[in-house]
Formats: sequence, structure tokens, C-alpha cells
Amino acid sequence: MDGFLASQVVRWQALFGRHDLPWQNTRDPYRVWLSEIMLQQTQVTTVQAYFARFLARFADVQALAQAPLDEVLHLWAGLGYYSRARNLHRCAQDVVSLHGGAFPRTAQQLQTLPGIGRSTAAAIAALCFGERVAILDGNVKRVLTRYLGFADDLALASNERRLWEQATQLLPTDHLLHNMARYTQGMMDLGAGLCSTRNPACPVCPLVERCVAQAVGAPEKFPLKTRKLKRSVESIWLLWAVADEGAVWLSQRPTPGVWAGLYCLPLFEDRQALQLALAPSNTELLQDVPAFKHVLTHKDLYLHPVLLRLQGRHTLALEGQWFGAAQMAQLGLPAPIKKMLEAGKSCGSDHSRSDLP
Repeated sequence: MDGFLASQVVRWQALFGRHDLPWQNTRDPYRVWLSEIMLQQTQVTTVQAYFARFLARFADVQALAQAPLDEVLHLWAGLGYYSRARNLHRCAQDVVSLHGGAFPRTAQQLQTLPGIGRSTAAAIAALCFGERVAILDGNVKRVLTRYLGFADDLALASNERRLWEQATQLLPTDHLLHNMARYTQGMMDLGAGLCSTRNPACPVCPLVERCVAQAVGAPEKFPLKTRKLKRSVESIWLLWAVADEGAVWLSQRPTPGVWAGLYCLPLFEDRQALQLALAPSNTELLQDVPAFKHVLTHKDLYLHPVLLRLQGRHTLALEGQWFGAAQMAQLGLPAPIKKMLEAGKSCGSDHSRSDLP
């Protein structure tokens, strides 16, 4: 293939691409890796604040590796997909213990680290070290399938492999240290901006004169992926045990599972199971709080808090312990649980209010 796409993307990125994101204009693999992990399934605007907080606390990979996992999860809370945070911590530890604190310089080596897949490894290697390797995240798939007119179903692994091969053939072939970084960033910028899922800005796209999808007038038909993930629904009951001075009973969630590694109110599959876990004298004190919905990527969770007010910090026959407000401020809590506890605190003792999340 000729170098039209690569040259156009490199030139366009220099003039019109994004240059002001906090993880850009650097070849520091720590910053690029951190941003790439955070940006998985997450909007740029959301990531920016988390990225700044992480760098303020963990200035380099050594600081992150030495930190307790609970602190990492605390800073990650609200960003979702918590396995990313656990892998982030493990990856930092491996970089320090196995690689002397320096990230490997090739995509192949980077893929041996926890949480780094093929596309993320390629992004780090291309942006930081100029390696000639292709990324293929959702945005780039959209740009490439439209440009090439690649109409095969990406739900099939064989078709995705063919797209990887074509993506590699289209990469820049010279001045790689400069051009690979510019090209890789440019492909991400095109997918995030002009080549949007709906109503792409084809007239101002640098690839328009050779884009097959635009030529046939059907850019929104690309990429094709028939396998759809079905959404599911789950109801969970939460025991919201509160001692008279405001301490809350929390336990650390097991791995794997929902909110793995985070601290949470005890979870039960129904109210009866919740009641059976308590002493009979405590079940008489239970008070139902309005249920609320929490939306995950592939699942809707309906959360049913059940309040239990106790005089003093009596030990419950459950996994966990009492945490005061100062202690909870240092824990990684699931976003809906943290929001619920904060709302409960702000409205005093009236936990029956309907404006609780």
C-alpha cells in the first residue's frame, strides 16, 4: 500500500489534532501508560481529573508500586472497571521488580505486563519509542474500516486479525521516532473527532478523497460487528449498618466479583438472606431505604439499602469491621455506595428520604 494515509494523518495531526491533553507532548512511558489504561472505556473529560490526582500522589512508577492497593483503589473510585486499577498496581510492581523501574521498549515485551493488551502495548511503544506497531482501539477501527471499506464482521476473530494486518501495512515507514507518535495520536484524534460514530465530518477529513465508505455514501455502516452484548439486570440488597457515632460496617469485596477489592456495605441476593445474617434482635431494627438504580456497562444494578442503626460498635457476625468517617475517606468505595453514604450523612438521620441515590 502507498503512504497516502500515513502522510495525511501525520500532517493533519500536526495542524489540527489534539495537543493540549495532560498526557501528550511527552515520551514518558509512565504517563502514557497511565493515560492509556484510564482511557479504556472512559471519556477524556472524565480521565483528566483522575490523571492529575494520580500524578500528584504517584509521581512515577516506583511511587505507584510502593503504594498500598487500598490507596490506589481509593483514588480510582468512581472511574469504574476496577480490574484496571488492580492491574495498574500489579503492573507497576512488575515494572519495578522485573524491569528495574523502566518500562520495556517494545510492544511484545509490554504485553507481558498485567493489564496491557495488544493495542495498549502498541500505543506505548509507538508514542514513546517510535516502534512501528499498529493500535486498534474502537476509534481506530472505525477510521480504518471506513477508509478501507472493510465490510467483514469484526465479531469473527479471523476478520479482526486481517484488519490488524492491514493496519500494520498502512503505518509510516520512515522517521519512525517522530512519525509513529504523530500518526498514532492522529488516528486516535480522527476517531474521537471527525470520524465519529454518527454524522462524521467527512468533508473536512484528510482521508476523504480515498475513503471507500464516504465514496459509497455509507460511512455509518462501518465497522460491522454483529455480536451484541446483552444487558442484564440484577438486584442486590445492602446492609447499611450505622453505629450511633456514625461509623459504618464495611467489608472488602472478593476478587473476582462486582466491585472486587473495594470496601462496600455487605451484599445479599435478597432481603431474607440479609435478615438471616443478623441476630434476631437486630432484624427488628431494620428499616428499608428507597432502592436506586446503578448502570454498569452491560448490567443494570438495582440496589436496595436496608438500614440498621445500632447503639455502639457491636460486632456483627459478618465479614468486615466498623469504619469512621476519617477512615472511610481513605478507602476505595464503589461510586454509588460512596454517594449514598454521603447523601445519608448530609440529610442527618432521615435515611428514608427519596432523594437518596
